[in-house]
Formats: sequence, structure tokens, C-alpha cells
Amino acid sequence: MDGSIELLQPLLHYGGHFIVPFLIAALIWRGEWKRSGAVMVAANLIDLDHLLADPIFDPNRCSIGFHLLHGWEAALAYLALLLVPRWWVRAFALGALWHLAVDYGDCSMQGL
Repeated sequence: MDGSIELLQPLLHYGGHFIVPFLIAALIWRGEWKRSGAVMVAANLIDLDHLLADPIFDPNRCSIGFHLLHGWEAALAYLALLLVPRWWVRAFALGALWHLAVDYGDCSMQGL
């Protein structure tokens, strides 16, 4: 991997997981952006499915399609959750979908 990508990738990955959700929440839920952003960040809990893998962390493995909560079936469930008329359910669903997008970008940057 190119040296500049090695520096950029973790910034994009962790910024995408922990900073961008607050920016998205500020666009969608202006008055409640802090609370909505926190719920979106809480969607990172879908990474608990990594505990079922052996090894738990493999830097050369793409989580999309490998882990249970990172597959297309899970993505469909997160999309369906967007239809639930509760702001926090929608915020969680959007956070989970954003999480998948960030992980997909990470896989693309690694060439996986």
C-alpha cells in the first residue's frame, strides 16, 4: 500500500465512523443533532459481529460480506428500519448503513 494511503485510510475510516455521523445528523435533525449523532455512532455496535470471527481482527479481510451484520441481508434490514416512525430507529438505521459505506470504502482503499 502506498505511504500516503496508509496515513489517509485510518483518518477516513475512523473519521467516517465517529465524526461524519454528527455532520449527517446536523443536516437531518438540526435541533437534535447531538443526540441523533450519538445514536448514529452507536450503530458502530454492529462491529460486535467481529467477535464471532477467527481471528477477531484481520487487517487483510474486508468486513463487507464476511461478518453477519455487514452483509446484504443486514443492509436490507437496516433499510427496512428507515420505515419505522421513530427518530432514534431511523438514526440507528442510517448510522448502520453509513457504517457499511465507510467499511466498503475501507475495503476499496485496501484493494480487497
